[in-house]
Amino acid sequence: MPKVAKAKKTQQWIQNALEDAKTQNIAVLDVRKISDFTDYMVIATGTSNRHVQSSADKVAETLRDHGVRRVGIEGQQLGDWVLIDFGDVVVHIMREQTRDFYNLEKLWSDAKRIEVGEKRETAKKPRATRKTKTTKK
Repeated sequence: MPKVAKAKKTQQWIQNALEDAKTQNIAVLDVRKISDFTDYMVIATGTSNRHVQSSADKVAETLRDHGVRRVGIEGQQLGDWVLIDFGDVVVHIMREQTRDFYNLEKLWSDAKRIEVGEKRETAKKPRATRKTKTTKK
């Protein structure tokens, strides 16, 4: 799979995991033209320290299920701001006050903002077929 397609797929899986974890205000920034260390940044807000931590766990678990390993993780213990580095995609999950204070969207304002929710691609799992009994009358 080409690098750009892999990064886009990873970004979509992260976005889906964050939506499933009920994080708020998910922002996806395409930083390929202005950054040489990553292609996308995904920023989301958790409602509490525990929500930030559990959302980070959800993202890491989801990507592990897809065979994508993280390069590093920071802030997991405190849960105020967790950064997960997947190489092509960097994820920031923060409490609202932390997100307001650091304002990463303004810091990366030259990045192209991708509309969240425009394409939700889920992992397709085979449906279990259910055998039904037919009775004769």
